[in-house]
Amino acid sequence: MNDREHIAETVDLVTKENTNQVCISQSESDNGDETGEPQRGHWANKVDSFLSLLGYCVGYGNIWRFPYFCMRNGGGPFLVAFLCILVLCGIPTYFLDLVMGQFSGKTSLHAWQICPLLQGIGASALLVLFVINTYYNLIIAWTIFYLGSAFLVPLPWTSCDNSWNTADCINNRTMELVSPFHNGSSLTAYHSTNQSNADELSEYVIERNLTLSKKMVTSEEEFWRYRLLEISSGIEDIGGMPWHLAVCFLGAWLLTFFSLIRGVRSSGKVVYVTALLPYVILTAILIRAALLPGAGDGILYFITPNLHKLVEPQVWLEASLQVFYSLGPGWGPLITLSSYNHFHNNCFRDSILMVFISEGTSIYGGFVVFAVLGYMAHETGMHISDVVTSGPGLVFMTYPEALSHLPLPNVWTVLFFLMMLTVGMDSQLSCVETVISAVMDQFPTLRRRRVLVQGVGCILWYFLGLILCTQGGIYVFVVLDWYIAFGVPMLAFIECVIIGWIYGAERFSRDAELMLGRGIPVLMRIALTFIAPSILLTIAVSTVATYKPPTYGKYKFPYYITIFGFLLGLSTLVPVIVGAVKAIRSSQGKTFLKRVVNASKPSENWKPASRKHARDYTYDELSNYKSFYSRMKLNIFGPGNTEKWI
Repeated sequence: MNDREHIAETVDLVTKENTNQVCISQSESDNGDETGEPQRGHWANKVDSFLSLLGYCVGYGNIWRFPYFCMRNGGGPFLVAFLCILVLCGIPTYFLDLVMGQFSGKTSLHAWQICPLLQGIGASALLVLFVINTYYNLIIAWTIFYLGSAFLVPLPWTSCDNSWNTADCINNRTMELVSPFHNGSSLTAYHSTNQSNADELSEYVIERNLTLSKKMVTSEEEFWRYRLLEISSGIEDIGGMPWHLAVCFLGAWLLTFFSLIRGVRSSGKVVYVTALLPYVILTAILIRAALLPGAGDGILYFITPNLHKLVEPQVWLEASLQVFYSLGPGWGPLITLSSYNHFHNNCFRDSILMVFISEGTSIYGGFVVFAVLGYMAHETGMHISDVVTSGPGLVFMTYPEALSHLPLPNVWTVLFFLMMLTVGMDSQLSCVETVISAVMDQFPTLRRRRVLVQGVGCILWYFLGLILCTQGGIYVFVVLDWYIAFGVPMLAFIECVIIGWIYGAERFSRDAELMLGRGIPVLMRIALTFIAPSILLTIAVSTVATYKPPTYGKYKFPYYITIFGFLLGLSTLVPVIVGAVKAIRSSQGKTFLKRVVNASKPSENWKPASRKHARDYTYDELSNYKSFYSRMKLNIFGPGNTEKWI
């Protein structure tokens, strides 16, 4: 070897070493773009990828829905059902999405080239995300407003002396005085033991004409309804637009824009804060709450088993719903986020770790929630089941009330809403990135103008969402949130059918083997082909069978809103139907059945993201496995029963 060749080889080795350290990798593991357009980004390292996935999975539902489901379904039995569904359905479907994205290096819109017949699934998922992106930032806007208000002394939701309060308002102090008499205590006995408090209560009752049968409205609820929302009487009365909501909504979109300004290179660094900070704050609140009177009772209520509930179908159904909606398989972001992985990343390990860490966060958050609720129950004399709520009410009414009782309430309230801000931003960044990345991949020339496209998208979502900032916006929010994800369980079911039966678990296992060095274990194959589809189909059917019209408090929506909601939910399935018709018409074959079969085969663009593996990649027709039994056996055990069980 002469000196020139030696120098060239040395430079080549150094170049290869350096490219492993940058975010936009040019190594063979990338999905090369031979058109000359800029290549897609990659995560700078495994930590960026891991934290981004964690941030997407840990959202508001882990804090405000899981504890409520757990309490309502007997505590311990729900945890048992939850863990079973997590293993049988959560891990397999999560792994499925990660493999599709990492293998193809494509977003959720284009990864479905694996089956052109049902490629519309990607468009359907994007349609759902487009609507969710419009209203999800409203929750972050609410959080920003509460975070800013938490710096005021005293906390504005702790008193009834504000301009927005009504005659029915009752604050924490009066609640503590009234609560003993809700539990049957004697006013005479109370008067004899605490003269001043009894006089204060009597004066309050006289001034407000308050009786025990009268509906009282807490100061926290009035702050939520009349200060933040300035709520109207119903969806028919949209009303004006409170300026503070529009400004906070703008702030939420500015945070989103700047967090994603450099794509995965910037979002991968933002998640170091947004994904990890919630755990620090949760731990701090848990330690403080555990020292409060009644906290132990709340935690015991959370975990005490009620074993007879384990045989109730509702427990298993709601455990399935929690797993599905918290992990988010079938929605698209998991495929998109994993498409930025390097080709040989161990996504099997990531799936198991991520599922248990993210859902372990739900359980951990449950301890925090019920410690605080136990303290509230102790202070008010109410039963824990009477103070627990789900959804925004838990975050924006119950928690502010509980934290106002603590020493240094402003500090704890700021920490709590800072945690809620980071949790919400994680999920929002993943959903927005999914849509933006799909546009980039559909029109590669726009990759050079990513900031412009992202800015246009954020501006569009902001103006579309301004109706949510009106006085009747909360009703629009409820309708969108109630119906938009109506068809997502069915999309996830179709996804499992495609991979398990149409494309085939055996082919899918071979694809995974190119990345991982080993095929998919037998138990995972069984879960992908039988168990997970069954659970997802059950969720889809039960969603329709147990349908109830949306409500907000005592307000019932008019009938035409129900019609609109159903049309909105069903519209998310339209791209699947349109895509199937288009694929059949463009496929070759003398008969309709032959066209369907040909349209079910992967397109020529379905290939590994790695250039090295893409050169030799071929589609196996599996012509030796014609019968259903032989194909089923192949999907589960592989050729010659050679696959490992675990």
